[in-house]
Amino acid sequence: MGELVKALVLSGGSGTRLRPLSHSLPKQLVPLANQPLLAHVLRGVRDLGITEVGMVVGAGEEQIRQAFGDGSGHGVTITYLPQDAPRGLAHAVRIARQYLGDADFLLHLGDNLLPDGLGDPAMEFRRRRAGAHLLVQKVTDPRPYGVVELDRVGRVIRLVEKPRHPRSDLALLGACFLTPVVHQAVEAIRPGPRGELELTDAVQWLVDQGVIVRASEYAGYWRDIADSGDVLAGNRHLLATVEPDRGGVVDPFSVLGPRVRVETGARVIRSHVEGPAIIGAGSVIDGTHLGPYTSIGRNCVIRDSELSGSVVMDEARISGVRRLVDSIVGRAATIGRGDPRAGCRVVCGDHSRVEIPE
Repeated sequence: MGELVKALVLSGGSGTRLRPLSHSLPKQLVPLANQPLLAHVLRGVRDLGITEVGMVVGAGEEQIRQAFGDGSGHGVTITYLPQDAPRGLAHAVRIARQYLGDADFLLHLGDNLLPDGLGDPAMEFRRRRAGAHLLVQKVTDPRPYGVVELDRVGRVIRLVEKPRHPRSDLALLGACFLTPVVHQAVEAIRPGPRGELELTDAVQWLVDQGVIVRASEYAGYWRDIADSGDVLAGNRHLLATVEPDRGGVVDPFSVLGPRVRVETGARVIRSHVEGPAIIGAGSVIDGTHLGPYTSIGRNCVIRDSELSGSVVMDEARISGVRRLVDSIVGRAATIGRGDPRAGCRVVCGDHSRVEIPE
């Protein structure tokens, strides 16, 4: 039985559906509960006892390297594997061939949030060690996903990428466990209709060759972070379990709910913070009402405003804005004065300047 010692984390996607945020920030670095999405991925990897990570990177390589370095700050050792363009998940496995050697490995997409961990499916993979072990979850509309069909004993009999007429409601999650036999499959397949080497085609090749491929239904939370709605939903889920902390300064005129984390150096002045919420280090919340499910990054200034259900990134400035809801504010962005009668939603990129109409 092979030991699970390596992970391949794919972080080369362009994130077009997250624009304007992804114009200047790889989507894998978008913060959820004030931590980059990739930090949550690496935590899940480390919790499995895996410390060797091959990180496939594309155009955002420099920023990802700056954020994670050699990985030691996250308890892992990262080897960066550049990919010249997004050419498919199987292509990422191909360029990692030398790094992976003959090891079993976890493949994890860098834009998939799985905060409840992968302990149970990893244990099942170690115990049964099929040629590949997939994770699936039932979805209402499987058409945007890779769709998996199983036989009565849980073996995979067919995979189809984004089918028009799905024959199953089991969607393929962005994490799976693979053995070295996958490298034969990757070399055998050809690009699909999208011009990419599809991992679903590689796994289907294994099935066609008689290799046992299993799948287990994942019971935890899963979110493919593809657009702004996914960012807000993932942030909301993570904040729901935030532990209270008063590392910063809260003046006697402020009211904080039970699930509020005020990080070191942050100040809360004449404000009401309902929670769950996080206020990042060095930020100032002054004369403001922060509603539930709001995360404020580091070194932000929020004055005389009201916002809820939002993600505010580092060094942003918001002043005199009322009823800002379900918004994403990029790094060092500025949201100007206004008092709209109804809730206002904003998604703006780094260094943006937005004036809310009166």
